[in-house]
Amino acid sequence: MPKVRARLLVASLLLLLIVNPLNAQRSAIDTYAITNARIVTVSGPVIERGTVVIRNGLIAAAGANVNAPPDARVIDGAGLTVYPGLIDSYTNLALPEPAPGPSPGGGGGGGFFLLQQLQQQQRPPSGPNSTQPAGLQPEVMIEDVIRPGGTEIESWRSVGVTTALTSPRSGIWMGQSALINLSGDTPQQMIVRSPVAMHIGFTPLRTGAYPGSLMGVFSTLRQMMLDAQRYRDAMQIYERNPRGTRRPDTDRSLAALIPVLEGRMPVVMIANSEREINRALDLASEFKLKLIIAGGQEAEKVADRLAKQDVPVLLSLNLPRRTTAAMPEADPEPMRVLRERVEAQQTAGKLAKAGVKFGFQSGSMANASDLMSNANKTIENGLQPLDALRAFTIWPAEILGVKDQLGTIEVGKIANLTVTRGDLFDRNSRIAHVFIDGRPIDIRPPATGGPVVFGQGRNTLAGSWTVVINTAQGDRTISLTLQQEGERLTGSISGPLGAGEISNGSASNTGEVRFTVSVNVEGQTKEATFTGNLANNQIRGNVAIVGSAPGTFTATRPN
Repeated sequence: MPKVRARLLVASLLLLLIVNPLNAQRSAIDTYAITNARIVTVSGPVIERGTVVIRNGLIAAAGANVNAPPDARVIDGAGLTVYPGLIDSYTNLALPEPAPGPSPGGGGGGGFFLLQQLQQQQRPPSGPNSTQPAGLQPEVMIEDVIRPGGTEIESWRSVGVTTALTSPRSGIWMGQSALINLSGDTPQQMIVRSPVAMHIGFTPLRTGAYPGSLMGVFSTLRQMMLDAQRYRDAMQIYERNPRGTRRPDTDRSLAALIPVLEGRMPVVMIANSEREINRALDLASEFKLKLIIAGGQEAEKVADRLAKQDVPVLLSLNLPRRTTAAMPEADPEPMRVLRERVEAQQTAGKLAKAGVKFGFQSGSMANASDLMSNANKTIENGLQPLDALRAFTIWPAEILGVKDQLGTIEVGKIANLTVTRGDLFDRNSRIAHVFIDGRPIDIRPPATGGPVVFGQGRNTLAGSWTVVINTAQGDRTISLTLQQEGERLTGSISGPLGAGEISNGSASNTGEVRFTVSVNVEGQTKEATFTGNLANNQIRGNVAIVGSAPGTFTATRPN
């Protein structure tokens, strides 16, 4: 026994010799101090000269009288300003690129089946128990397909973004988003919170199946929520007294909606036009949903209602702009288009004045460098700089349910920090350091793809089009103006069929274009749905006008 005790003692001493240096090394790597820096805490007054201490991924101390620990790696912050890490509140970051779809065409044969298969591949897996087709599966979890790394994430980090809400790309019941830090070797290391919210889009399915119209979309949304209510009630009855009661069939799609109906999970509805936002507000009121608006291009037009119903906005900074070079021989842009550009830059300031809480989002913009540039435009058009900072930090943290983890520089919060040389909104400032989960991140200059032109990037449909409509009543020529944000299209028409805003607009990566607009036919206002395909700078397809024979259309634009 004495020999055994002696061997155990030796082994313990050897273990201490091994572990202590490792602990010391780990402490040195995980502890940082940024000294002599200007600290913008957001939650309190600005500290003109102070120190932020980071330990084990968290903010350990921050203040004017804080000293750097002896085991910390010290960064001299003279001339630097430390901000909470910026939050992009609606993105597709860390998602795999969607698979290319087949060329449109065919009916319900083999080509249609292949299209359904490919569209299903673009979405997170929903498992074998889904009762709904792709696009109508609220049980989809975006955390299942998150992939670390990539140049797109690097580009966003290079402009100071440390955290992003990653959301499904498409669908009606799109699925459930995840809030991720833009660093980590595995999805588990990246996820801050999942799920965050349920996401709804108003774009009809492009599979040829129901729902294929805006009216069908809202009918489907309502029906599934009513079905979910009945499913919840049936499950509660069974759980209270299972004996003698038939067990309800499991339905993952309806079960996923129960937290939404009970207000435990917010629902994000993509809505840009005034009409879309009002429809979203009506639907949320009908089912008492905890609503968040995403996009919000015309949110200032319903700011009073948003404030009254306490509905926040994830406001897109993908501001409308000219996407083709001005040609001397080209017609001047319509006054309405110029006015829309100016009004889009004023939306943030008007929402802030109305008391509507909002978080900035990139809105599928192609270049990360446009993020701060467009934020500056909102400041130049009425938004206070402090509110702009809040829209990148504490407001999205509050909207997305992580205010105790992110959004301010406070002890105990996740050490996500954006460090700049110069003020964050100064056009001459630059990002000096980025910390995510308490670790410094290599900063690479963001990709600048130059001006977006037709046929390149993500804005290939934006601009003015001349549309010739062929129907049994004859030919009509109208003007069409489009703005594109990822797969979403907005815009308006004008001409002999009247003037109106398009809704339910979408553009697929296969070149399929679809939108709905109200037109004036023989003195009556009717809904017209345009479905076509983009090729060689033209859109050709069919137009279906309610109560009229179908027709065709061709849209062209200047080369």
